[in-house]
Amino acid sequence: MGTVQILTTAVAGVITVVAVVLAVRAVSRILAVIRLGQPDPTRFGDKATRTRQMLTETVGHTRMLKWSVVGAAHWFVMVAFIVLSLLVLEAYFEVVDPNAGLPIIGGWAVYGLATELIGVFGLAGILVLIGIRLANRPTRPQGRSRFTGSTMWQGYFVEWVIVAVLVCGFVIRGFKAATGHMEWPTWAAPVSHALGGILPDSEAGLSIVAAVKIVVSMTWLITIATNVTMGVAWHRFAAFFNIFFKRDPDRPAGSGLGGLRPMTSNGKPLDFEEADPEKDQFGVATVEQFTWKGLLDFTTCTECGRCQSQCPAWNTGKPLSPKLLVLSLRDHAYAKAPYLLAGGDGADHSKVDALALAEAQRPLIGGPDEQGVIDPDVLWSCTTCGACVEQCPVDIEHVDHIVDMRRYQVLIESSFPSEAGVMLRNLENKGNPWGAPPNTREDWTKGLDFEIKRADGDTEFEYLYWVGCAAAFEDRAKKTARAVATLLHEAGVDFAILGEGETCTGDPARRIGNEFVFQMLAQQNVETLTEAKVTKIVASCPHCFNTLANEYPQLGLNNVQVVHHTQLLAELVGAGKLTPVQPLDGTVTFHDPCYLGRHNRVFTPPREVLAGAAANGVTEMPRNQERSFCCGAGGARMWMEERIGKRINTERVDEALATGATTIAVGCPFCHTMINDGVTGKGANEQVEVVDVATVLLRSVKADA
Repeated sequence: MGTVQILTTAVAGVITVVAVVLAVRAVSRILAVIRLGQPDPTRFGDKATRTRQMLTETVGHTRMLKWSVVGAAHWFVMVAFIVLSLLVLEAYFEVVDPNAGLPIIGGWAVYGLATELIGVFGLAGILVLIGIRLANRPTRPQGRSRFTGSTMWQGYFVEWVIVAVLVCGFVIRGFKAATGHMEWPTWAAPVSHALGGILPDSEAGLSIVAAVKIVVSMTWLITIATNVTMGVAWHRFAAFFNIFFKRDPDRPAGSGLGGLRPMTSNGKPLDFEEADPEKDQFGVATVEQFTWKGLLDFTTCTECGRCQSQCPAWNTGKPLSPKLLVLSLRDHAYAKAPYLLAGGDGADHSKVDALALAEAQRPLIGGPDEQGVIDPDVLWSCTTCGACVEQCPVDIEHVDHIVDMRRYQVLIESSFPSEAGVMLRNLENKGNPWGAPPNTREDWTKGLDFEIKRADGDTEFEYLYWVGCAAAFEDRAKKTARAVATLLHEAGVDFAILGEGETCTGDPARRIGNEFVFQMLAQQNVETLTEAKVTKIVASCPHCFNTLANEYPQLGLNNVQVVHHTQLLAELVGAGKLTPVQPLDGTVTFHDPCYLGRHNRVFTPPREVLAGAAANGVTEMPRNQERSFCCGAGGARMWMEERIGKRINTERVDEALATGATTIAVGCPFCHTMINDGVTGKGANEQVEVVDVATVLLRSVKADA
């Protein structure tokens, strides 16, 4: 061992020891913070499915590859990062002995070829990602960036470390080729052999570059170890666990979509009949009241901003960014952690840092004057559309966390937008958000030229038609109800309705955070459906559809098949029971309802119906299917004023009008109202009509409809 090798070995050894000690301390701190969260025993079942899904999403990069160029580049960088661990390990041998390499596999030509290719594509991939970050930097003049609010120096640091380590790897191999120590033939390491042709014959140079490679790698480890909130780096380790512990591993995408998590206390569903506000947890009031999975979510955030780029609130000038919300909760959790780990309230805090004590005094929800972690305008801007959850590459469950915070604000603090109070009182007193008399629920049936059965427990039928509050009480939605009923009758479907026995499913109450009202309504409906011996339900409202299919089983409604009316209509058209005879003229575009499409993956059936019923098929808007843009009505926003920024429905209508369509087809009564209002606001209601898919089909099946 020469002098150079002695020095490089010493440097590599010292910095490695420091890095490992700091990394172990950092991991211990991260785990301690995550353990502060509340229990969630539902995350441990079906480990085989969880493992399979985790490997599918990570190795297969299924979420990232939705964005083809970025996804492909990131995949090569991920593989290169994993292989880097082998190459860094190899560098420890090379600083000691320039002739050395990895034992056993180091001399295999296939190992040389694989790592050479991974190095080339990894380097190309990271340069692409650097270019994308630079092109989308927050300071660019073109508009809002998905990186706005991200800690940019951390992103650049991580990316350039990868560049440096990959370049060092090629230079080391180049020196090996120049000194005659290369283990592999030219075909297995063409880039390295080419570099060997221009590098000097220097064993000292080889050891020095190997030491540089180790120093760069350990500097990276020291940096992230001293920055435990550096999600752009820590997600490389945490993502595997966050995906494994996702809420529903069977869902193809967006584990946190569909039904909401039940309201829990100490890891168990909250029973309102026995719950005690003095002892039980009602929603989330402090950061440690999130479950441990919630704290793992916050830790795992990569700051990539995909959620932000798709969020309808952020895109229309609202203060909500799902990314910034998660980052605020993450930073608050780690800043408050020393106080919590010291015992929290009532403990001796004499040795706790003053900053941690100050952080502990901040309310979770509060305006600037209160120094709240999350501003109320941020909390109430969410439409629960699920675009953030759909796009997140590491399966963060933003909507669940937002609703958990809303639950405490509504149930304990009684703090929520005042206009929503009318809706909640109507639900409690009248069983519908409009406050309409319950005995008028069947008025929409007037004028039909056929009788509709009533589900009374004795009458037999195949499908229960769940009409929903909008279709029962709102004039525009009544037309959809009549169209659906007429089409089912024409197709010979044996169906019935509950009539006055139906009440609101509770969707708006649950999403605003009033779990008590939701459960009151839901339990009443579950009892009614059970007594009526319902086995199949067709629903016109995606919010009803989602609640019945995904949330009522939490309350005991099992073995009931629930479909949206577009699904059943597509099936009837496909079976020849409904035949379009006069396709609709003009151009049709379709707006995907969030709770039909993104939340429940129903994309194809409405398009199949429109393809047969519209002469020119469907002209898609740029944002469609899983990337559809919200109408602005979800999350109980239908009953709240939109005072900040551009109206969400206006943004969506601008996109629809840009297609040149003369008909905007919808599959949701809320979307119908919001899109129609937007069209009217644009003064385009004489040129463009907004109608439900069922109405389009009815006009085609019955030309005089």
